[in-house]
Amino acid sequence: MDAILACRNLHKTYQDGGVSTSVLHGADFALAQGEVVAIVGASGSGKSTLLHLLGGLDEPSQGEVWLAGHAIHHASANQRGKLRNRYMGFVYQFHHLLPEFSALENVAMPLLIGGKCIAQAKQQAQAVLVSVGLEQRLHHKPSALSGGERQRAAIARAVVTQPRCILADEPTGNLDKHNAEQVMQVLLDLSCEQSVSVVMVTHDVHLAQQAQRVLHMDDGRLSDA
Repeated sequence: MDAILACRNLHKTYQDGGVSTSVLHGADFALAQGEVVAIVGASGSGKSTLLHLLGGLDEPSQGEVWLAGHAIHHASANQRGKLRNRYMGFVYQFHHLLPEFSALENVAMPLLIGGKCIAQAKQQAQAVLVSVGLEQRLHHKPSALSGGERQRAAIARAVVTQPRCILADEPTGNLDKHNAEQVMQVLLDLSCEQSVSVVMVTHDVHLAQQAQRVLHMDDGRLSDA
């Protein structure tokens, strides 16, 4: 496939005892390299479920998911993990930065886990933090950062491994309007300057309209907004 990320006829049904609950009904989606796509919809409509399936964090009940040409719906949990580490970055509503480490150490962590030496990992982490406007906050711990700064550090951590795409689940949901705009601009700049693809789930229609394409999720069905 030409798309960096795509799904075909994607379904997800959860079983709880003898009760089946269908939350995704035949979603079709394709993400081009460097494209920014926003997915909007009410709470419980299936947006986060779709994101988890696209990221290989959950398995579909039916359908296909392709990441950089790899059929991750057929992959084992270990294989999915390796594909995520190679091609994807994740950003969530809450930053999940480790409180005992500085911004620089938090962003360097994925590189250290991947086997990079400390000096090289910190050098790459510093470059990414500078690119998201945190050059004056390298050695600050999360508690000393503002909400917007913490989220920008989380984005830096997501892209320090140079992924092909970012999956962002309500990345501005915990921020005021000003900080939300800043975080959105960081994502748009990354897409433009580094050709990183972005899929963003959001309740904020104004921010969604800044994406190149907006999709709507309604009761587990994905369509053009």
